[in-house]
Amino acid sequence: MTLSPKPGVLDIAPYVGGRAAVSGVSDSIKLSSNESALGPSPKARQAFEEAVGLMAIYPEGSAQMLRETIGETHGLEPARIVCGNGSNEILSLLANAYLRPGDEVLFTEYAFIVYRLATLSNSCVPVAAPEANYRADVDAMLARVTPRTRLVYLANPNNPTGTYLTPDEVGRLHAGLSEDTLLVIDAAYAEYVRQNDYENGVAMVARFPNVVMTRTFSKVYALAGLRVGWAYCPAPIADVLHRVRDPFNVSVPAQCAAVAALEDQDHVRRSVEHNDRWRSWITDAVRAAGLTVGDSVGNFVLIRFPRTPGKTAADADRFLCERGLILRGVANYGLSDCLRLTIGPEAANRRVAAVLAEFMARR
Repeated sequence: MTLSPKPGVLDIAPYVGGRAAVSGVSDSIKLSSNESALGPSPKARQAFEEAVGLMAIYPEGSAQMLRETIGETHGLEPARIVCGNGSNEILSLLANAYLRPGDEVLFTEYAFIVYRLATLSNSCVPVAAPEANYRADVDAMLARVTPRTRLVYLANPNNPTGTYLTPDEVGRLHAGLSEDTLLVIDAAYAEYVRQNDYENGVAMVARFPNVVMTRTFSKVYALAGLRVGWAYCPAPIADVLHRVRDPFNVSVPAQCAAVAALEDQDHVRRSVEHNDRWRSWITDAVRAAGLTVGDSVGNFVLIRFPRTPGKTAADADRFLCERGLILRGVANYGLSDCLRLTIGPEAANRRVAAVLAEFMARR
């Protein structure tokens, strides 16, 4: 008998993050990972530095300090908040806790790749519903619900498309699920959404026993390197997650920095205002260059390229990299004709717009 992993594990393509450098280019600009253009709050930096003196001490296991601050900031019950090593950990923990081999997990075709990874690692069946105009299609999702559907992941807003569903649409999706199917609303980019017809999932968690909302400190709070995320859950699900999570899963410096970041809402406001301004600007600039850009509510835009030789997404990627600009190829999402562009600082945004215009203008 040879040692082998459980079914599904070897079907997983290892996750590859956005590139951070280009060989031979010393001053490259990384716009591939949806990191915050303004970086973390100075108060979060200071809190992290001050936490160095606590590195010999285990963190408080339930991240009580952080849960209480999240609760105070968002008006939520701390007892129903679970913190994790990034929201990715919580997305996986939910799958680990509630899936049984052979269960089906539903998500949309251009959804965050971690959903498929969590499904396969639990020997379950991933079911990807087609999107309509790069947007989750509730009817298509409901048409793929079966008695074996045990978990539904909904990225709202979605990465890499930048689109979202309204509360009525999310409610209709939930209404089509059985009581023993868990709906997970991944709201990683919620802070960036300014539209009036958006709701981050808190209201649904308050109403239903089978809805969880996940959030992250990696985006608007710019703590991606510290790996801090959280979930708001019905009390029984919070209890389950606390049973299955790793002990001490959020480090002391990470908790201290996250608390300070929450307390600096002025920095959050500046980050969102910067993103609003430059997302609009770069969308217009790239469209003016002759490219198709979807309307995004995140801190990124999805750019679609022609399939004409010399003008493809792969051609553009090479052209940009030669000039030190790193965008995110999304062929692994089934979007081989697209590149995802993170909204960066002003100079980076102006530079990438100019280079894309140059790329499209060349013969």
